[in-house]
Amino acid sequence: MKITLLKSLFLLGAFICFSGLQAQTVSGTVSDASGPLPGASVLVKGTTNGTQTDFDGNYTLNNVADGATLVFSYIGYSTKEIAVNGQSSINVTLSEDAQALDEVVIVGYGTQVRKEITTAVTSVSTEDFNQGVINEPTQLLQGKVAGLNIVNKGGNPNDAPVIRLRGISTVGGNAEPLVVIDGVLGQSLQNVDPSDIENITVLKDGSAAAIYGTRGSAGVILVTTKSGGANQPFKINYNGQFSTQFAANQIELMDREEFLAAGGTDLGSDTDWRDEVTRNAVTQVHNIAATGGSEDANYRVSLNFRDTEGILKNSGFQQFNARTKLTGKILNDKLRVTFNSALTNRESDFGFNEALRYAVVYNPTAPVFGADAPFAFNSPQFGGYFETLGLFDSFNPVSILEQNKNTGVTNTLNYTLDFKYTISDALTATLTAGEQKAKGTNRQYYPTTSFFRGNAVSPFRKGRADFTTFENNNRSLEFYVDFNKQFSEKFKLGVTGGYSFQEFDSNGYYLQIGDFPPGVDFDFSNAIEVSQDLLEAGRIQANSYRNDDDRIIAFFARANATFDDAIYLNASLRREGSSRFGADEQWGLFPSIAVGADLNKYLELDNVNLLKARVGYGVTGATPRNVGLSQTTFSVANGPNGFGSAATGLGTRAPNPGLKWEEKRELNFGIEFAMDRMSATLDLYNRDVVDFITEVNIDAAANQGFSTQFQNGGELNTKGIELSLNYDVIKNDDMSYNSGLIFSTYKSTLEENTGGTRTIANLGAPGQNDTNVILVKEGEEVGQIWGPRFSGEVDANGSPILVDLNGDGELVTAQGDALAENADFEVLGKGLPDFTLGWTNQFQMGNWDVNMFWRGAFGHSLVNAFRAFYEPRIGSQSSYNFVNTDLARDDIRTAQFSSYYVEKASFFRLDNLSIGYNLDLGLDYIKGARISIAGQNLWTITNYTGTDPEASLQDFGPVDNGAVLDTSTPQVLAPGVDRRYNYFTSTTFTLGLNINF
Repeated sequence: MKITLLKSLFLLGAFICFSGLQAQTVSGTVSDASGPLPGASVLVKGTTNGTQTDFDGNYTLNNVADGATLVFSYIGYSTKEIAVNGQSSINVTLSEDAQALDEVVIVGYGTQVRKEITTAVTSVSTEDFNQGVINEPTQLLQGKVAGLNIVNKGGNPNDAPVIRLRGISTVGGNAEPLVVIDGVLGQSLQNVDPSDIENITVLKDGSAAAIYGTRGSAGVILVTTKSGGANQPFKINYNGQFSTQFAANQIELMDREEFLAAGGTDLGSDTDWRDEVTRNAVTQVHNIAATGGSEDANYRVSLNFRDTEGILKNSGFQQFNARTKLTGKILNDKLRVTFNSALTNRESDFGFNEALRYAVVYNPTAPVFGADAPFAFNSPQFGGYFETLGLFDSFNPVSILEQNKNTGVTNTLNYTLDFKYTISDALTATLTAGEQKAKGTNRQYYPTTSFFRGNAVSPFRKGRADFTTFENNNRSLEFYVDFNKQFSEKFKLGVTGGYSFQEFDSNGYYLQIGDFPPGVDFDFSNAIEVSQDLLEAGRIQANSYRNDDDRIIAFFARANATFDDAIYLNASLRREGSSRFGADEQWGLFPSIAVGADLNKYLELDNVNLLKARVGYGVTGATPRNVGLSQTTFSVANGPNGFGSAATGLGTRAPNPGLKWEEKRELNFGIEFAMDRMSATLDLYNRDVVDFITEVNIDAAANQGFSTQFQNGGELNTKGIELSLNYDVIKNDDMSYNSGLIFSTYKSTLEENTGGTRTIANLGAPGQNDTNVILVKEGEEVGQIWGPRFSGEVDANGSPILVDLNGDGELVTAQGDALAENADFEVLGKGLPDFTLGWTNQFQMGNWDVNMFWRGAFGHSLVNAFRAFYEPRIGSQSSYNFVNTDLARDDIRTAQFSSYYVEKASFFRLDNLSIGYNLDLGLDYIKGARISIAGQNLWTITNYTGTDPEASLQDFGPVDNGAVLDTSTPQVLAPGVDRRYNYFTSTTFTLGLNINF
């Protein structure tokens, strides 16, 4: 009787509640312990059929039924569900939860609840970023994402890092991931200051990136910048960093006494050339941000200044960045308008990396200045500096840095307008228009007294000035519609469809002029009219370019379906056209499909929150690096009798109107597991890159004089495994300790190759011009280092004795015979690691927090170019210093490349250690303050004798005797060569201060 009465009362109450449902307005604040959470989300569940709505910390929802439930979520925080029950004001405080399954994750063209994602996606937020001086946004992710390799070998502050996601994704196209900043495709990471970033999401597999078509073939990096909050009082945040940096590792060399004992030429001095060209660098970073907002609008404005020195003297940059983000609501809150703008001015002093190279090999007994030479020397001719005349590839490194200039200025402007209109509870439309404009000038100047590129010893054309100007524009327009509806308790559907347009144009010119008046201490790059080149035709070097027929047009659609809150389906299709191809090959189709299931929904395992299996397949594409490859090129020359009087005709590259898209086809299988304290993700993938685009040699006689052509012809397969583990070792109100581990491994095999079997990656001069060290062969792994094997013995002439590998009694080790059937060559190592590791440790107790991050790469080898050139004790090279590592042998007196100069370069490094303390100052005008100290690249465990054991993921070829390195076309099939022009590694210590007003 009692049970029946309770049931009756419950049913009566439910009837009264549901019969009295009324639509109403609900508002409130979503915050954490420190204040409102801009960018949080609310999901309205119930009679309003599940509308996803974005808001900014403070929210207002119209037409919410009394019986509805609000689901509040934010990336990295536990989700909360609260029933409306007549409440018009609901304030919510979310707590951080690294294992949260209901957090909202940004994906291409929208967001998804984490547990419903069926693709390989990793999201990293502010609290998980690397600490210390971060000059480039991808450094925030270093070692945080399984399968993502970010390498700036040596750490030159003026160099952008090499980014590889799951290995090589293209051979002839752009191998860098697509960058999307606040929803706008293809913007520059250098135009967003790391201090302004809230979250970075990486789309790793083909099924996740296929929605971006050709742009997503190398993966996608989605960057979300920080925002203001609605109904938020005016706040100011200051973040300052001060750091010092010094060389972490140097190549071991001979000092004066060792050099002379080895038979070196004595020039009377004792000079540590590495010390002369390096310094303890100082860097300062200042970031000020102002935020606030009313109920209908909010804003965030930030100013950033960076003054970054490199450890190489006269290298570094100063950068000023201003960013504005404004959001407002109009038309009864149905239309949300967001305006983003960013302006970056960067003044760079590139210095000369060559100074580091020559500091290694320059005679340690040579003086810096000619006046200190023990013999008569014409130092005024060289600006007062000493030079070793008559030697190949030998220049005073201090003179290179002090006499010459290598500077640049770049201005970049971004602006974006984003309109999001709520048509109904289930339907929204978004229009995004954006543009990025970058303009820059680079200047190099070599006075008439410069021996390095200044032609100081020549009676003709002394001095040189180089000018480069460029302008790049990227315009985009995208429109898409989102439909999201909860049709029943067990079925939810989301559909996105839209249109994308991008247009690129670029132009620039290069001018080189010389022959300035000698004997005058003046910078003639500011007075080029005095150049004698102006008086004689043909002496000036000049060229210009313009690319303005470069467009991408696409139509795309995606569907996400959820069944029984446990089975998930994602499918997308993008049809895309590019003007980089011929008329009949411009369009490509890029589909994807992925399914996932939360198996624990049905297994109901104890203490398990999630056990999800997923599988996805996606196709992306890649375009060639250049426009116009389907068109005929012409060469036009200006002769002595006027324009066109010299040879005018076809160029060297044959057109290929049948050139088509590269395709990347990727199958991904993943398992996700989560408990209260532990989570794990395992991904296995198989990727095929087909029809990759390469330039091949063709028969000129049979092709109208054309000697090369870009063709489709090759297939590359990559198989890999990625594992992420995260565990809350300690988690209570007083203390927390979280440890996370990422592991990734892959193998890339060249299945087909139009260019045929060959060796690449020439070591260069002096003496090894014909020494190619990387094998390219069908059916073989990419990055195999190829050469003869050193037996460990040396003959009476000081030549290393090599091994007869095939046992035929004949030693065939000449470089010209490297691919001969009877050659005694073998694989000496490989340039790509067997696997990489990242180990994060985050500890918090009271006001203290500690973050320790270790990173390692294992199984790769490097060709140590410094050792190969300068370690043999060759008598004819007694005017160059000798490399003197632990592997050096006094009895080797001839240069012969072999396994002796190929070293295992596995390493395990304490990449980042930071300690922070939150101050409670008790002041009304200071809401909070934090001080921190951080160290980067603190300790490395390795047996590699070079300066940096980091894997070399691509190669730019050799450069010597003052030539300029061409970095425009990296060779991705040639990893594993540690070149002589690489920057030295450094260790950094940083003091940080953060204040909230």
